[in-house]
Parts: sequence; structure tokens; C-alpha cells
Amino acid sequence: MNWRLVAIPASVVPFLILFLTTNVSPQDVFAVGLFPFIASVAAGLAKIMLQAYRFKYFIKNFIGYHVSSTGKTISARLAGEFVTQTTPSYVGGEFVRIAWLSKNGVAPGKAAWVTTMEIIADVFVGSMLAFIAGGLAIYRGGTVVGIAVILITIPTFGVWLALLVFSAKRNLRLPSFAQRLVERFMAKDKAERFINTANSAIADLCKMSRENFNSTRAIKTFAIGMAITFVAFIFQGVSFMVLANAAQSDIGLFDSLMATSASTALANLPITIGGSGLAELGIWAYLSNFSGVPDLTALSSASQLNVIIAWRIATYHVPLVIMWIALMKLAVGKVSATDVGTAGQSGAPADRTKNDSSGEQK
Repeated sequence: MNWRLVAIPASVVPFLILFLTTNVSPQDVFAVGLFPFIASVAAGLAKIMLQAYRFKYFIKNFIGYHVSSTGKTISARLAGEFVTQTTPSYVGGEFVRIAWLSKNGVAPGKAAWVTTMEIIADVFVGSMLAFIAGGLAIYRGGTVVGIAVILITIPTFGVWLALLVFSAKRNLRLPSFAQRLVERFMAKDKAERFINTANSAIADLCKMSRENFNSTRAIKTFAIGMAITFVAFIFQGVSFMVLANAAQSDIGLFDSLMATSASTALANLPITIGGSGLAELGIWAYLSNFSGVPDLTALSSASQLNVIIAWRIATYHVPLVIMWIALMKLAVGKVSATDVGTAGQSGAPADRTKNDSSGEQK
């Protein structure tokens, strides 16, 4: 896990390149003002907290009981988000959440279902907004960036849509070459156990898909989750809008939402850690290719790159510190649990609890 800490200084490299190759200086970034910056941070954190609330909401309504306290559930979601934000193409956080749910007594298939529904909600809402942003860019004269946003979004949307459809119709399994690939990194017997466990979890996931797609309650739960996700994306748009308006660029919420959605789509390319550089380039490219929209093209000039940099710091670096603290708290909890288990094996008293199907301890 320590290697992920490299993501924080690595994400600063694009800023250094901009400072060296443009007229933007750190003083320009600070010039956006303290209160607009704090407002942008607050909007960025609101998005993350809404995603954490959605995680708890999905747990309660898909699984049927409270797995843990609200604070611990939100901390686990934030910890997983740290991994997501420090990985190319925003992947990995779902494994943290699955592991946390499994530790709290949730079957692997149910844990995978909750995290999969989270991903699908993010992908579906993000893809719809990206398609609209791409189409709008083409309409306004930004043909290249509009087509790029659409083409990058299609594969991600297609893969998760296919998983959603096929998981409800048949039991899926890892491809046959998966075990040979895993054996390159671990012993044969361990690789076989890993593949069998993964296939068992996937089978449980497919079973959950079939059960929930025939449930009106489950469909309603997912729809509400999509609504929560949409509101979270709106806060992402707000986070950029307040900084842009502080720089005397009269950009509205809709255009800000489109710009940040296009930026997120381009940052999904598995090139850099956490989309560093791609997110900044994406929002700049999106705004700079419009014709006949003075407020937006003015914002994309070199003298206004400070707004984009300030937005990235406010919505990525500041929340990343908070998410790292949550991850360290989760890691310390795992160490404490291990110590308790060791004490119990050596004859020392150990408090062993287990969640029953109603979520109460016994």
C-alpha cells in the first residue's frame, strides 16, 4: 500500500510542467481567493460524502441490514476511494470495500453486488453526462474533443452494461487463461484457490443479479442510487463553477457540469495515476475548442489555467488527504483485529463477535 503514497507527489508533476511552460505561477493559483477555494473544496467533499452515503444506502437496501455504524461505513468508503483515486483508470477501491464488507460478515457475492451497483451507478451517470458533453462540444465547434470524449466513454459504458445484462441471464466465470496468468505471480495451489474463490463470488453476484432484477424494491433502490450519483456529479460541477466565477468568467452550472464530466471521461484513460494531468488537460481542451462561446473560451486561455489548477487541488489533493486518513484508520483496525485473534490463540481472552442476519451482535 505504501507505493500508493507516490501518487500524491506524482500528481503534482503536471502542475510543475504548467508552471515551467506557461505564464501561470503559484501566486496566480492562490489569486482565486480563499473563500472560493474553500467553497470548491466543500463541493468536492460533498460529492465524496454523497457517494459514501450511497454505499450505506445500498448496503441497507440490497443486503437488508446495517453492517456497521454510519461512521465506520463512511470511513470504509473513503478508504476505498483513496485506492480508486491513486490507480490508473480509477479502479481498485471496490476490492477494499468488498474486503471490509466480508470482514463484517457479508457473503462475497452480496459484497460484490453492492460494489458493482456502485460502479454501475457511477458509470451510467458519468457516461450519460459525458455523451451529452461530447455531443455539445461537437455542436459548438469542438469536434475533436467531443469525438474523443464519446469514443473514450463508449468502451467503459459498454463493458459494464454487458456485465449487468449477462449476469442476469447466466453464471459468468473468469476466462480459462486467468489461472495461468495468476500462476505467474503466485504458487499453483494458491492461484487455483484464488480463481475458485473469484468464480464462486462471481456466481453469487450473478445469482444476486437474477434475484434483484425481478424485485421492484431492488430496482427502486438502484434508481435512488442513480439519483444520488447525479446530485454528486452536480456538486462536482459546482466545485469548478465557483472558482471560474471568482476569476470573472461567467460560466453557469450546466457548462461547468459538462466541462467536469468531459474531464472525468478523459481522466479514465489508464495512462496516469488518478488521472493526473489528464483531468487538467481534459477540462482545458473541452473549454478551449468552443467557437462563439466567449465566456468559455476566455476561461481556457493560458492566463486562466490557474483556475483549473486550483480546482484540481481543491477537488483531488485536499480530499485525498482526508481519504488517506480514513485508509490508515481502517488499516489500524485490521492490525488490532489481528492482534486480538493472536491473543485468543495463545490462551488470552478475546472478544469474538459475529453479525447474525439481523445485524445484531451475539
